[in-house]
Amino acid sequence: MSKRKPAGMEWESWADQQVREAMERGEFDGLPGAGKPIPDIDRPRDDLWWVRRKTEEEGVAPLPPALRVRKEAEEARAAAVGARTEDDARRIIAEINEEIVRTVKFHTTGPPLNMMPFDVEEVVAEWRERKAADMRKAEERRAERAREAQMAAEEKRKRRWWNIFG
Repeated sequence: MSKRKPAGMEWESWADQQVREAMERGEFDGLPGAGKPIPDIDRPRDDLWWVRRKTEEEGVAPLPPALRVRKEAEEARAAAVGARTEDDARRIIAEINEEIVRTVKFHTTGPPLNMMPFDVEEVVAEWRERKAADMRKAEERRAERAREAQMAAEEKRKRRWWNIFG
């Protein structure tokens, strides 16, 4: 326990003296985090930093169920449209549809979801359109590379022909 500040002594010098004496006694040795940077020191100031850290540590979702499912549904639709195979797209949409139905049926707190499950065939049609567009772009890139290679070979052939007379 610290002593009381002696009368007539400046606060700053008294505090400095207390810290210096504690350092000499080794009271600051072996503290956790010694020599490590302060976590999140470069982040912008946030008044609720401790709430965010606690929810991350506890694994608690800060969003109400309906808002969380709506966000997951947007991400799932994007993932389904960008999936590698049609079966993957169908599986992703089926999983999020189950979550939407479960949330609509059993949701009790926060705002209502007010969202219908996705039409699987509509999402798969969008997936097919995207794959077809990707294939067209890939074919255009291949054709462009072939034209460039052909032009380079033609240029090389022309240079060889002129070098005969050089």
